Amino acid sequence: MQEVKIGRIYKHFKGDYYVVEGFATYSETEEECVIYRSLYDDGKMWVRPLSLFLSEVDHKKYPNIKEKYRFTLQDIKSVR
Repeated sequence: MQEVKIGRIYKHFKGDYYVVEGFATYSETEEECVIYRSLYDDGKMWVRPLSLFLSEVDHKKYPNIKEKYRFTLQDIKSVR
């Protein structure tokens, strides 16, 4: 199973980039959630259940998408 890393950048299968800020527990179900911030526009924060963050793309709904997973960890190197 994939591991989500705080402070790292992930690419959504539709193309935008996000940084994971942390984790939270949903009070009603105690489901673990990922808190992440967009790296575009106003830097809006989002929350999504960990299981959905790590899920595979629904290729029936999005047949032209090549990525396997909804979010993919990016390996971004320093320019120095």
